Amino acid sequence: MSQLRAFLAVAEHLHFREAASAIGMSQPALSGAVAALEEILDITLVERTTRRVLLTPAGERLAGRARAVLDAVGELMEEAEAARAPFTGALRLGVIPTCAPYLLPTVLRLVRGTYPALDLAVTEDQTDPLLDGLLAGRLDVLLLAVPLGVPGLDELPLFDEDICLVTPADHPLAGRGDIPRDALRDLDLILLDQGHCLRDQALEICREAGRDGHSAATSAAGLATLVQLVAGGMGATLLPRTALDAETARSHDLATGRFAGPAPSRRIALVTRCVLDMPFDVPGRAGAAAEG
Repeated sequence: MSQLRAFLAVAEHLHFREAASAIGMSQPALSGAVAALEEILDITLVERTTRRVLLTPAGERLAGRARAVLDAVGELMEEAEAARAPFTGALRLGVIPTCAPYLLPTVLRLVRGTYPALDLAVTEDQTDPLLDGLLAGRLDVLLLAVPLGVPGLDELPLFDEDICLVTPADHPLAGRGDIPRDALRDLDLILLDQGHCLRDQALEICREAGRDGHSAATSAAGLATLVQLVAGGMGATLLPRTALDAETARSHDLATGRFAGPAPSRRIALVTRCVLDMPFDVPGRAGAAAEG
């Protein structure tokens, strides 16, 4: 690169002393760099006389190419410097529907206020499609409930939250703070549709309470519909603590209850792909990469 810079300085100034001063080189070093470039290219770029400096026809043609090369290298170095800086550039975040409406406002305020150079793109979907996107490289990080038990992923726990009971306001369990888990055995529970991790978590809580299986003609695609069905007297449901205020405030016909300790809970975490720090000459690495 120093040889290209030396040649371009000569091409711009047509004077070795002025060119050397412009790029902070000594005149002998500048002359040596231009001569070395001519030797590498096996072509004369500059005509040197005692009175003037001229570019050869080949030198004139190559000067434009040399400028483009140096500009491209400069852009590459700027991109590399930006990539090294923390919390900059594009970040593709995937979020499950039972987290997105309740956590994203805080996340977005944090990004805008603290990391203005971070270009955040958000995708809301169920757990399995988000995992597919992360493993395929379409997403960079996920915000969802763990544990997942998926090889090749790192889970960074953020917080645990209680799972609460939401009932009609006139239900016998409404507002209680000591609900025994076995009360779930006799409740008409309304759950989210298949594919939502909160549905699977609710079914696991029911199994732990001694309730075998769950069959219902009514389910919902989202928490907002779920609580409205409860408000309409169609049953009760289980909601994570972060969703309670937003969802139950919409109706005076709803009440919330807490389970006696230890209360059922779920863990919310950031999930990323594992980064393997392995040398490229590890036997079998190339074949494994090709298969993946």
